[in-house]
Amino acid sequence: MKQIVKYIAGCSMLLIAALQGSAQDLHFSQYFNSPLTTNPANTGFIPDGNYRIGINYRDQWASIPVPYKTMSAFGDFQLFRDRLEYGWVGVGGVILRDVAGTGNLTSTKVYGSVAYHQLLGQSSLLSLGFNVGSASKRVDVTKLTFGDQWNGKFFDAQVPTAEPFDQTKVSYFDMQVGMNYAYFPTENIYINAGVSVQHINKPRETFYASDNQISRRGIVFLNASLKVSDKVILNPSAYYSRQANSNETVFGGNAAYNLSGDGDKQLYGGLYYRMHDAAVFLVGYQLSNVKLMFSYDVTTSSIAQANNRRGAYEIGIVYTGIYPNRSFSNAKRAALCPSF
Repeated sequence: MKQIVKYIAGCSMLLIAALQGSAQDLHFSQYFNSPLTTNPANTGFIPDGNYRIGINYRDQWASIPVPYKTMSAFGDFQLFRDRLEYGWVGVGGVILRDVAGTGNLTSTKVYGSVAYHQLLGQSSLLSLGFNVGSASKRVDVTKLTFGDQWNGKFFDAQVPTAEPFDQTKVSYFDMQVGMNYAYFPTENIYINAGVSVQHINKPRETFYASDNQISRRGIVFLNASLKVSDKVILNPSAYYSRQANSNETVFGGNAAYNLSGDGDKQLYGGLYYRMHDAAVFLVGYQLSNVKLMFSYDVTTSSIAQANNRRGAYEIGIVYTGIYPNRSFSNAKRAALCPSF
């Protein structure tokens, strides 16, 4: 009985935090496969191609009656790469949708982004970018029950609640900025670091008669690709995000194994750890220009008592393409990242 009470209390706190707009933003364990939501400076930053299209799907806490589902689709491409001798422009867009809880708390976000990438000599690159967009959130309060509807035995949805809802749908303008730096001294070494700030305009988001604003969210990441042989490329990475009093730290990596000699077929395996939350196991397969990755979060926090360690599963699919008849004035620009 105590475990059930703790479980209900935990879900209630998550719902209240979401309704107040102070909870952590939407996120993916495969943040590296969701580049435009991680940092707008990633727009058009495609080391092994000229354009890419991707989708992400995350199903979290499937062991509870109504799991949290997050979906995104993105696309970006490079402009003026053949016209600008030492740089290019990236343009792209992303759509995010999240449905959570019994009240179908639904978030929908649409962003357009632009970035400029400038080569600094032959072995480094600096990128600056921003995105702007529209976000909306709505909740079906008729499907929710609150503390004042408890009759001593169960929650009675027929009893009117005094919960002070002012509206059940909100929308607002949102904006993010970011910067990246990449260093590639040889064909076998690639290092990339970036920082971004989301919600720089601190938009108002609340279902109540209050002036609650979304806190700015800072994101810092560091990743690398290290070709250790003709068969193996190691991809270590680290990610840190902070918003209000919430923070997220993820570190780990994956390895790509060359199955076909020419790199046309690759097998991926990896392990990441989100501090105080979950261990993330990853497997993937790449065939030509299409990369498919599957990851599973195994809960390591105290919530494991309620969800039996079944945290979330996630799917990421990315297609990377190359413009036909492309030409580069500098061969170094053709591929910035190690490849088989």
